[in-house]
Amino acid sequence: MAMLYAQMVVFHRAKLGSSAAEWEDGAGYDPGDPTTGRNARCMVADGATEAYDSIRWVRQLVESFLGVEPAGGKPALTDQGMDEWFGLMQQRWLDQAPATFANVFEERKFRQDGSFATLLGCEIAQLPGLRSRLTAVALGDAVLFHVRDGRLIAQFPDMAASDFGLDPDGMFTQPSQRERMRARLRRTELVLEVGDRLFLATDAVAAWIVRSTATDGSSPWSILDGIVHPQQFDSLAAEQLETKQMKNDDLTLLRVQITEHSPERLVVCQ
Repeated sequence: MAMLYAQMVVFHRAKLGSSAAEWEDGAGYDPGDPTTGRNARCMVADGATEAYDSIRWVRQLVESFLGVEPAGGKPALTDQGMDEWFGLMQQRWLDQAPATFANVFEERKFRQDGSFATLLGCEIAQLPGLRSRLTAVALGDAVLFHVRDGRLIAQFPDMAASDFGLDPDGMFTQPSQRERMRARLRRTELVLEVGDRLFLATDAVAAWIVRSTATDGSSPWSILDGIVHPQQFDSLAAEQLETKQMKNDDLTLLRVQITEHSPERLVVCQ
């Protein structure tokens, strides 16, 4: 039986003025195993800087979406499945509250304001023949770009450059926000073929891509496809930040390549 494989890689850097440990985005992937029927999954998330311990909230969401223990709780990408996951994640956040707080203001921020993150998650399932079905869910301004033969054929969510940074939707820790999250959740399905590329980006990178494609529909793809080492991503980010083409923010790009063959080797960059 012909099968497709998803080869995945993540590039990221913290905003200028922050250390690598202060990167408040999150990203992760499971390339799956089509021989056993385990679907591939990937996710990017962007924690709000002003929120309470957004790094922990983002880590919890990414690990759970991928089914990594101890987070667990891997959601079905249906309206009901995602709503149940919202509740599970909010309860887990409360269950893992700090035993003590530095002061009453910190405790109030945890209990009243909580944390917040935008997110974009995908699952890739094998279809008959050399095709796969991608299901994606999104809350906020993290964006998926589907590229074939160097051309953008789908963007999800469909956002203009001016739409970024305007109080985005996202996933809240407060149970009172669950109805809003249900209403704002977006979902789509795409059919993937051999050679397709997927680029999942948090807001600063996504906005730069959208602006680039608005002026030249093919301009960013060869650049993003040619990144093979974190230093190349850093150099691209530094250039775009210097020319103010990219916002100074935590930057995250997850790239997926759809191929007929499983990877023959694993490359680790240090």
